[in-house]
Formats: sequence, structure tokens, C-alpha cells
Amino acid sequence: MKRKPLLLVLLVIVSLFVFAALFAPGLAPYSPDTQDLCAGLSGPSGAHWLGQDKLGRDILSRMIFGARVSLLVGVSVVLISLCVGFLVGALSGIFRGMIDSAIMRVIDLLMAFPGILLAIALAAVLGPGLGNVIFALSLLGWVGYARLVRGQVLVEREKAYVQSAIALGAGKLRIIFRHLVPNLAGPVLVQASFGIAGAILAEASLSFLGLGTQSVPSFGSMLSHGLSFLRTAPHLTVFPGLAVFILVISFNLLGDFVADYLRVEEKRK
Repeated sequence: MKRKPLLLVLLVIVSLFVFAALFAPGLAPYSPDTQDLCAGLSGPSGAHWLGQDKLGRDILSRMIFGARVSLLVGVSVVLISLCVGFLVGALSGIFRGMIDSAIMRVIDLLMAFPGILLAIALAAVLGPGLGNVIFALSLLGWVGYARLVRGQVLVEREKAYVQSAIALGAGKLRIIFRHLVPNLAGPVLVQASFGIAGAILAEASLSFLGLGTQSVPSFGSMLSHGLSFLRTAPHLTVFPGLAVFILVISFNLLGDFVADYLRVEEKRK
């Protein structure tokens, strides 16, 4: 922290977003759906710090609730993708042979599809909704984790502690969860940090296209609604756009810091 003050700044930023998401109903100065048509498109003021949209709804309140949507999607997609990808990648690396070949062919096939385009197609077919967005982004999200874990398992399985466990008769699942999971936590954590940033950006893209949640405000939908008033009321798009940018870049930089830390620790060993 002392040598890299930017890390502390990033942790504070992410913590503020998480705090706002967890306590949105108590922190928001107004209800995100409260309208004041006479004050539509008003700029920032003492009563409304970030201004109001075309229906007179408070931008700050809607952004606080939007942080809840972005982080919920980001964390949910990463957790689902991580669990599926870790299990598939670990099984592929441990069993090798035909199982490994079959899994890798499936992964290669899925990686041929552009992830965001498939997510758009799925969200369009399933309809707008938070659950559908999470499902659409998770459908291919596990592939990257599976490839990463498989590669790490192939390296770790040749080390002495895994060979000793195999010689003592330990089962495959015991080796995975007892020995490999702790040693793969670092690279997977780095991937997860980048994955949260990617999921947040993908959710904002889907919401911008009208394929995200409709019942709760999100950064992407706010950007979409404010696009028509870009010249007359730029605050409608500037503040949500900055929120997405800051949140995504913070998670990406945190991932870089974790990766640098792991490289330093590896050199020390």
C-alpha cells in the first residue's frame, strides 16, 4: 500500500461502489422512479447533485441503484463461470486422455463464437431481464476459466506434492479440491478480476440495447435514454458513462496489481 498508493485508491473506489450497491435504498436521496415532469432535463443542483432525466427522476439515485445491477451481474457471472470452468478444467487436466480431448474440442468450438454477439442473441430470444442477462453472459464465460485451470493443472500435476498424493492412492477429486485448489487460487483470482470488469461492460452493452433489466435502472439503460439529449442535457450520459468507466478500469487495474504481486512472490520462491 505504501509503495503503490494507487492500489489504495482503487480499493476505496470499489468499496464505495459495493457499499452503494448494498445499501442503495438507504443511500439514495430519492426513489429512482419518482418523477417531476416540470423539472425534466434539469442540470446538477443543490437538491439533485447530478441533475434529473427527461422525466425529472434523480440521476444520482438511479446511479446508486445502477451500481447494484452492475455488481450483481458482474459477481454472479464470474461465480457461475468460475465454478463451472474450474471443475471442467481441473477434470480435463487430471484425467487427460479421451476426456481431455473431448472437453478441449468442445471448448475450441465454443470459443469460435463471439461471446458478446451470442449473449445479444440469447438475451433477445429469452427477453429482457436480469436473470436472462446473467445466463447469457455465463453460457460462454466459463470457457476462459476452463482453459486457464487446465493449463495450470497440467503444470501442477507434475510437481512432487501431486505425485506424492497419487502414489499414496488419493482420489482424483481429493487431489483437485485438497491440493490443486489452494495452488490455483492466484491465477484464477486475477482472471476473476478481469472477468468482473468484462461482465459489467457486457451488461451495460446489453442494457444499452434494451436487452437488460427493465424494472431497475442500470448504467447502460441510462446511457441509452440520455443519448437523444446528448447536446441539450449531457449530464444524462456523462455521469453513467463515467461510472461504467471508473468501475471497469478499477477492476482491471486491481487484476494487474494482483498479477504483479503473484509474479514477485513466484520470483521470491
